[in-house]
Amino acid sequence: MSTRNLILAGVTTGLLCAAAYGVYRVGMQQGMDMATPTPGGGATASRGERKVLYWHDPMVPGQKFDKPGKSPFMDMQLVPVYTDDSGEEGTVRISPRVQQNLGVRTAEVTMGTLTSVVEAVGSVAYNERDLALVQARSNGFVEKLHVRAPLDSVRKGQPLVDLYVPEWVAAQEEYLSVRRMAGTGLEALVAGARQRMRLVGMTDDQMQRVDATGKVEARLTMHAPISGVVTELGAREGMTVMAGATLFRINGLDPVWVYAEVRETDANAVRAGNEVNARSPALPGRNFKGRVNAILPEVNASTRTLKARIELANPKGELVPGMFATVRFATAAQQQTRLVPSEAVIRTGRRSVVIVMQGVGTFAPVDVEVGQESEGRTEIRHGLDAGQKIVMSGQFLIDSEASLRGTAVRMGDAQMPAADQRGEPTHHGEGKVERISKEEVTLSHGPIPSLQWGPMTMGFRVPASGLPGNLAVGDLVAFEFRKTAAGMFEILSISSLPRTLAEPMSGEKKKPTQ
Repeated sequence: MSTRNLILAGVTTGLLCAAAYGVYRVGMQQGMDMATPTPGGGATASRGERKVLYWHDPMVPGQKFDKPGKSPFMDMQLVPVYTDDSGEEGTVRISPRVQQNLGVRTAEVTMGTLTSVVEAVGSVAYNERDLALVQARSNGFVEKLHVRAPLDSVRKGQPLVDLYVPEWVAAQEEYLSVRRMAGTGLEALVAGARQRMRLVGMTDDQMQRVDATGKVEARLTMHAPISGVVTELGAREGMTVMAGATLFRINGLDPVWVYAEVRETDANAVRAGNEVNARSPALPGRNFKGRVNAILPEVNASTRTLKARIELANPKGELVPGMFATVRFATAAQQQTRLVPSEAVIRTGRRSVVIVMQGVGTFAPVDVEVGQESEGRTEIRHGLDAGQKIVMSGQFLIDSEASLRGTAVRMGDAQMPAADQRGEPTHHGEGKVERISKEEVTLSHGPIPSLQWGPMTMGFRVPASGLPGNLAVGDLVAFEFRKTAAGMFEILSISSLPRTLAEPMSGEKKKPTQ
């Protein structure tokens, strides 16, 4: 190669090296400019990275830190919270992609009229107001029974029993004897004898027959006063009956009563006088109409239901006591109210909660007061306004996301911990002693519901009074603790537990014996 070519190659190589060095310096300068901390916030490593708002421990979400590092509460690194993840207190932000993965569906709060449909099941019973008792008015003997078995059907006016009544014989003979003596000034005696027949139990019709025939009637035929069923039979042929003895008890079958078990939550919608339609599986295709007679003032403690007494027309006697019936109540029209899909309402036991969509990807739980529920919709009395967007599905997954991101307000209504004398909340847990030092005891404990902690191993400050002398590593303990002003957690009391009681809560598995 010639000298000239060597010189040109050297110059070209030098220029390329200089250019590469210049590009390197420019890139380093730009990178340092991007990594420079911005006032009032975290650092950004590049233009495309998310901005860190603060760092926190997910197990203690209320404590915030302005730089990364190790958690002062347990053996783990602090987790960053980014500006696009943060929101107002009690809210959680979820990206559209995560919403799709969670299966989140939304709906609007609407205004409308809730068609209250109240259905209940019940059983048919006798109408206790359509009841007649047939009793003996005088002492006598049963000579003949025309109705011989309980639950026999009878018609009004049908003969029931023939009685021989000796007292009637004497009263009638006395009356007939006095009547034959009429015209001799004994009219007053005739009236007295007639009154005596009435006192021994004879009716006006029977006394008229005695007047008409002039013959003594020693036997009495008793007839059914109403149509129905003989529910009680107290007479048998040949028996002696006393005055006032019940011979027959007859219950009518038109109308009948139905005792329907109405849920306590539907009691407001059912009123005396409401029209009802009833059906019975024993009579398919038949529809019986009636009205609510009364709401009985008693709640069944086991089923939490009230009894509605319904009167149903039963002209053909098709409904008989003991039949099951399904009753549909016609309730009064209601005013316009706020309605949401019933699946959107979460009942935690003491509260009713709805997840509200406050903006694009922002959700927050809202306490609501619910009213009646019908056809998949629930009335909202307080807590929401018409037009608000609410979550219909995926609420519990959103709640889990809120827990992971340290949201302060969640759907659950866990009981708040008690407070000590200084007003600081105290918490309770159970676990196992892992290490003991002069100033700290390390415990592997189970969940702490009052702090929404899961099982973990962490250190606690030793109480000022010291630890119990018999406490050793490996002991299963129950302990009470609180948070100090410095942000640490301090043991207030600690005591050993029997292993048989504490092992299931510590999460340990027994090792097989050798």
